[in-house]
Amino acid sequence: MQGHAVGNILLAALWDRDVDPVKGLDRVASLLKVVGRVLPMAAVPLDIEGTFLTSIGRVVIRGQEQVASAHGTLDSLRILPESPPARPEALDAIARAQWITMGPGSWFTSVLPHFLVPQQRYALSQSTAKRIIVLNLDADPAIQGSEFAGSTPQEHLQIVGEYAPDMRWDYVIADTSVVRDMPLLQDQVAKMGGTLVVEDVRMAPGSVHHDPRKLTSVFAHIMSNSLVG
Repeated sequence: MQGHAVGNILLAALWDRDVDPVKGLDRVASLLKVVGRVLPMAAVPLDIEGTFLTSIGRVVIRGQEQVASAHGTLDSLRILPESPPARPEALDAIARAQWITMGPGSWFTSVLPHFLVPQQRYALSQSTAKRIIVLNLDADPAIQGSEFAGSTPQEHLQIVGEYAPDMRWDYVIADTSVVRDMPLLQDQVAKMGGTLVVEDVRMAPGSVHHDPRKLTSVFAHIMSNSLVG
């Protein structure tokens, strides 16, 4: 069980009781007093597999924990089975959403997989909601151990564009410490249809974790300004 998120362990236990994963998620949410609703993106169990370019050549790695901690450059990412059906509850939630946010989190196992379910990717691209993407804090080469360590904010966005080329982003949030070429990043964000928001959202110097209070404040500022606009 080492390395597994507590949420995953709870889900595994409750899914053993509930055949329907949505019921299992609703039960977990009730136990944890979650505000809102957590929904699966597919109607069937999924696995994730990535091909990485390493010093010994192309290496295929399977599994959430393994892909998230893999070394090398990502060559391709896929979910198994490929093109699974989406959950109608998730598609309905996307259609009704006023705001859609992605990130922060594992770029390979938490962000990109949403674009690997065709029905969900289409629903996200067609939604009238405002979209926010939060860039990770691992652009600093000195920070070791993260899947995308040393990658620039531009590279984070580039890989999103590769898997969701038809997606428009209204706002891109980046921490002040990871932006080294402001004009270049602003230009890339503008090409994706959005506005770059650069703020101090890091938990502490050298940390790869966002400060929830700082991030909440940035979200509130963006949303209030959008309503005024």
